[in-house]
Amino acid sequence: MPTRIAERDRLESGRRKPASARGAAAWALRVLGLSLLLAAGWHPSQAQRLEALPSYADDADIEENLDAPLPLGLDFVADDGTTVRLGDYFDRRRPVLLTLNYYSCPMLCTLQLNGLVDALKASDWLPGREFELVTVSINPRETHELARLKKQNYIRDYGKPEAAAGWHFLVGRQENITALADTVGFRYEYDEKTGEYAHAAVAYVITPDGRVSRYLYGVQFEPKTLRYSMVEASAGRIGNTLDRLILLCFHYDATRGKYAPAAMNIMRLGGGLTLLIVGTWVLAQWARERRRTLTAAAHG
Repeated sequence: MPTRIAERDRLESGRRKPASARGAAAWALRVLGLSLLLAAGWHPSQAQRLEALPSYADDADIEENLDAPLPLGLDFVADDGTTVRLGDYFDRRRPVLLTLNYYSCPMLCTLQLNGLVDALKASDWLPGREFELVTVSINPRETHELARLKKQNYIRDYGKPEAAAGWHFLVGRQENITALADTVGFRYEYDEKTGEYAHAAVAYVITPDGRVSRYLYGVQFEPKTLRYSMVEASAGRIGNTLDRLILLCFHYDATRGKYAPAAMNIMRLGGGLTLLIVGTWVLAQWARERRRTLTAAAHG
């Protein structure tokens, strides 16, 4: 019987009429639309992301509090089990890169920290040397043992074991987590049903004395933007002369999430260089003429 059904289906499919012109056109448009989506980087697995956000995610947002001083007196537990103060990671010389995540996060936190590792791999700067990197869990139920495992995974992926001394994974009590999150404007929501948090992906560049300097959004970080943000936050105390010169000509464009040319600063710098070149040439001409006059007077 199954053989007959298969044969009947084959015969019926052979007697079907070709698709109408309208059907063919619609099919072609669907194929074209899918091709454009694929060319733009869309993947079928992303279709689920088009669904409406759950209601508990309505209040997850970022409220920028630039220049806000962090509560450096808050205590947390480090990945090695020791109790630390947030201020322990600020030496008033190097900036701090801060992220708020949770270690059992099924997607966004992993994407963000992976993107951060990718940016670090592309840089010659190292946590613990040019800057400190602090990751704080927003889940008060997570333990320092889990923090240690996460740290080991990311340091292994980073490929630089020496960075372990400069990348700190912390856990803490709810009141301290809330105080830190409120200061940097990190609004998140917890869903009792799923046990998950709705939150944004953002890294915070903090000045050496503990003030919010820059918000870097997303799960991918442009290495130069990361570097210049920390040079700017340190007021030039880290980085080289070229870094500081570039910051004179560029400003941070929050809409693009990167540093863009600052026309006025470029004009000022260009004008200054022009004056320097012209002044040097005039001085050289004056010195030459002076030597010529003195030589003529000596032979006269």
